[in-house]
This record gives sequence, C-alpha cells and structure tokens, in this order.
Amino acid sequence: MLKLERTCAVLERGIAERLHAGAQLYASRNGESAQLALGLARPGAPMRDDTLVLWFSSVKPFMSVAIGQLVERGLVGFDDPVARHLLEFAANGKERITLRHLLTHTSCIPNAHRTWSRESWDEIVAKICAAGVEPGWVVGRDCAYHVASAWYVLGEIVRRRDGRAYSRYVREAIFGPLGVDDFWVGMPAEDFAANRPRIAHPYDASGGKLEPIGFWAWNGSAEALALCRPGGSGWGTARALGRFYEMLLAGGALAGARVLDADTVECLTERALEGVDDRGFATKLDRGLGFVLDSKAYGPTSAWYGTRGSGRAFGHGGYFSSVGFADPERDLAVALAWNGLIEPERHDLRLREALDALYEDLGG
Repeated sequence: MLKLERTCAVLERGIAERLHAGAQLYASRNGESAQLALGLARPGAPMRDDTLVLWFSSVKPFMSVAIGQLVERGLVGFDDPVARHLLEFAANGKERITLRHLLTHTSCIPNAHRTWSRESWDEIVAKICAAGVEPGWVVGRDCAYHVASAWYVLGEIVRRRDGRAYSRYVREAIFGPLGVDDFWVGMPAEDFAANRPRIAHPYDASGGKLEPIGFWAWNGSAEALALCRPGGSGWGTARALGRFYEMLLAGGALAGARVLDADTVECLTERALEGVDDRGFATKLDRGLGFVLDSKAYGPTSAWYGTRGSGRAFGHGGYFSSVGFADPERDLAVALAWNGLIEPERHDLRLREALDALYEDLGG
C-alpha cells in the first residue's frame, strides 16, 4: 500500500483554507495503490472512497478510447472526414474536418455548442452540424479548446457506427471489461435511485465562499446525473478513473481484459500537436488524440500534471476541480478530484502542490 502522507497534508490544508469541502484521490504505482477520501461530500456527509464525484472534462479521454475501438473494428478512420459518417455535418464549409481534427481541437468549431443545455442530444447535434467554422480560421492549423461541440459529434459517430448511445457505450465497452461499474456519463433513473446516497455535491469555493452549487447540471440531482454531455458530465469514483489509466499504462489490457490494442494506445497518446497556442486557454499545450500531454515546459498554467512528472505523462483535467493522468515512466496512474470550484490561478496552484506532493511521497 502506497503511503501518501505529504499528499494527504496538502489536501487537508486545502479543506482548512476553504478551497474545497472534500477531496478524493486514487493513485497506483508498480502494482501498489492508495486511496484518500477527505472532508465532506455534501453537507453532513463525509467523502468516502465510493462517493460519486463530478469529473467535468476529465472524461474527454473516454471518447478517444471509444473512437480508437471503432478504428480497430474497421468502422472509422482517424483521418476520415466527419461527413463520411455524419452526412449533414458537411454544411457551411465543414466538409474537410476529420475525426483527427475533432480530437486535436483543430476543427475550428469551438463555439458551435458550449453551454450546459437542456436541449436533446439530437437537437444539439443538429445545431453543431448546421454551424460553420470560425471566420478566418484554418481547419487543422488553428487550435482552440472545444468545451463540448467536438465531443457531441464524436459521440454521435459512436452511436451511428456502433448502435449504442454513448452513455451506454462507456459503461459496456470501456468500463465493462475492467469490471468497473461505478462511472457514468449519463446515469439512468434506476441507477440514480440506487446510488443517490453516494453522490457528492460540488461547492462554490471562489472568493472565500464554500457553498453547495445549485446549478441544475452540477447539483447532484437526478437531472444532473442523467445528462450525457460526452465532454464533461461524468460522475464516478477516483478508483474507477484510476483503473482507466491503469489499463492504458498496461497497453490497453488489465486483469486479462483487453480494451484497446497497444498500438492504438500509443497512437492516441503520442504527440500530435507540439507547442501550439490554444486560443481557448491562451497558453501552449502539447496534445495527443483527445489527451493533453505533459506541457509543463510552457509554464505553470500548462503544468496539468504538476512539475515533477515525466515528459511522457498524458491525461486530462476537468474544470478547475479534477485531473486524471498516467505517467508511463513512473508506472503511475492518478485520479484526483476536489469538490470545490475555485478561481483558475488558485486551482492551478492547488493542483501543482497536490501532485508535486504525490511525486515526493512516491520518491521522485
């Protein structure tokens, strides 16, 4: 069992400083693992290892794996035009956009859909398909973070080529082989009824506040958990997300169950973009296909996995509150969530302090 004394102290200090009400961590290295669950999940309820927390954009790499599986099955290709699989997407000059462009945030449609919306899946997909590229932008060259639009399009391709809704696909095709049943990107009503006592509430910790967030899409209600926003509405445990990264570290297979071929894992996590300015974040990030790669060389706002990891680390963060990643050189898988949303600068510092402490605990 890994000993994470420094990491625990950093997370507990954040609770004392009202940066978050609670935190949940899973880390594994060389076959050993550790879990931390600290503070409150919601008013009057302690955070536990089995608490379901909101991961926001930390779920984006699930889509990378889903598309990788379709590629292995011969159903799509990374360089296929999106319109080959979604004919109506070609409207308004988007006929050249490929799946690779969507996965690398270079499809130039970041504003086609951004909001947390009560529109139906079909309505959102139709709206994105009708949109045009950003004026003056060049597909494949201009990079800007796609909060939601690319991920709905990719999720629709999964639905049309596989036949399953994306919410079901994640459970059955990605987590099912891993024996993990406590992560959802769109939770059915019957699962919500069974798991309601385990659901955490995000807190607004900005400006010194520490108040449960009432926003309908984040507040832990049945409606919030039912939402399938493929780029950002996943609820689950740190251990579940950690197992996902353990699978990738192991070349796509874990405990005898294969999710991806090793060559596909390598394809998804090798550098597809290097040193490219991201118009959405106003910083540089190196990217794979749906993964953000270690980018600390570009400064503190690009150090998504802290300052002590290797240059081969890959993963994704979630809206100033979570991160999941793997560091192949350290054989390390990490999933960490805070249920307190704070200002970007304070979150960046919180994240670096926690992850740097984790590397110190692990001896490097």
